[in-house]
Amino acid sequence: MNPHTHLVVIAHGSRREASNEEVAAFAERLGQAMGPGGSYEAVGCAFLELAEPSIPDAMNHAVAAGARQVDLFPYFLAAGRHVAEDIPRIVGEARGRHPHVGFRILEHFGAWDELPDMIARGLDAG
Repeated sequence: MNPHTHLVVIAHGSRREASNEEVAAFAERLGQAMGPGGSYEAVGCAFLELAEPSIPDAMNHAVAAGARQVDLFPYFLAAGRHVAEDIPRIVGEARGRHPHVGFRILEHFGAWDELPDMIARGLDAG
């Protein structure tokens, strides 16, 4: 584990607060699985729009907490404009503000080769 690496789960954001809370709960469960003692010192979430924290705020928070590496996980099924353009632009701006910190955009959720098998197992179990 790198004690200075943080993970930020990025979702779109919703006017429906329960949807935003669902993302926050997912990030919390992921943090329990990968947090202190695991791959990441801290795991949080951020939203492109309509909810807080914003992506810049979450990255700034990670840096203020001592992160030297911030991995960003786009929690999106498809590589639409947000994944292909908006997130890289926002991360590029953060690199300019924090040149001493590494920012890495991970593969978006929908691109995972394992995803169809994961879904099939879930459907078979249901």
